[in-house]
Amino acid sequence: MRNYCVVLLAAIGLLACAATAQVTNVPSTELETFEAQTGKVIVKATGQIGSLAVGALDITVISKESMDAGTGRKEHGMAIEVAANNQFVWKRVVDYDEMDSLLNGMDYLSKIDSKVTALPTFVASYATRSGLRIGAYTSQRRGDIQFFLQDYSTNSAKILITPAQLAQFQSLVEQAKKNLDSLQAPPGT
Repeated sequence: MRNYCVVLLAAIGLLACAATAQVTNVPSTELETFEAQTGKVIVKATGQIGSLAVGALDITVISKESMDAGTGRKEHGMAIEVAANNQFVWKRVVDYDEMDSLLNGMDYLSKIDSKVTALPTFVASYATRSGLRIGAYTSQRRGDIQFFLQDYSTNSAKILITPAQLAQFQSLVEQAKKNLDSLQAPPGT
């Protein structure tokens, strides 16, 4: 009887764990959800805005427009792709409606200094719905502030970037936003 109770409790525990397991294939952005529709023709268009070289890594910013061919409804956003030696590493999608907030976050991070806190170290970061994380940190009160990009959804290694590279990345995101703004503008404006 005692063995039966132990087996029953173990089975209940496994079922509880299975019931609370997180599905990781669910799209995290509106654009990814739109593109994953079935039973419809979805036209996906992309345009490379530019790239940033960080050591052996290439970080590419791509504007995206997807359209339901049946209704004409469109969704916009951008993708950030990271490759090492021409091999795909990770990609994060950012919805159009997150882009202003992302730009504001990068602007704040680019100006951050050690006065942000009285404590000796800090990490400040901005994360998008899909897990693109951009941050700044210092490990010493008087040390230089370091900047990074990361695929936070998989807790990938941080890609350390210089202040100049952060500014270049921000400029690419601004260009992507302008590109998408022009796609959404009424004809003749």
